[in-house]
Amino acid sequence: MKELFNLFLTFAKVGVMTFGGGYAMLPVLQREIVENKQWATDEELTDYFAIGQCTPGVIAVNTATFIGRKQKGILGGIAATLGVVCPSLIIISVLAGLIGGFSHLAWVQHAFAGIRVCVCVLIFNAVLKLWKSAVKDAWGWVIFLAVLGVSLFTPLSPVLCVLSAAVIGIAVQTTGGKKA
Repeated sequence: MKELFNLFLTFAKVGVMTFGGGYAMLPVLQREIVENKQWATDEELTDYFAIGQCTPGVIAVNTATFIGRKQKGILGGIAATLGVVCPSLIIISVLAGLIGGFSHLAWVQHAFAGIRVCVCVLIFNAVLKLWKSAVKDAWGWVIFLAVLGVSLFTPLSPVLCVLSAAVIGIAVQTTGGKKA
């Protein structure tokens, strides 16, 4: 029971400290789950995010569920999911009641503009940290550049990009190429 409560509190901390959605949660998850708790490696966290991108639902919630289940089974998945969702639910409920009366104020609009810039930097920092565990060899570069090109220049679904990258990774491993 103590471990389930620890999962809930850890993910509640992640949930309350994250502004900007699932991708903005990546640096907080990386610090809490990989560095502090050591419940996953950078590679596993990247995998959970990739799978979370391909499955229905919110990436952050899916990732919390995966990590919680890995730690304590189904109950761990439920505890982690509730932990990551509860702070947002409470904060959004309070803000929804207040924001309508203040959203027209210039200082509120400027605050949100500043928060958006900060979130971009946090995401960029997380990407740089996870980069080291993801792109390790020539095949990693090939997959990276192909997905980057497709995502920048076509409207192709991210799900298809992730699935294609998985197929390429399997093909490279099966044919004796270096691990991507």
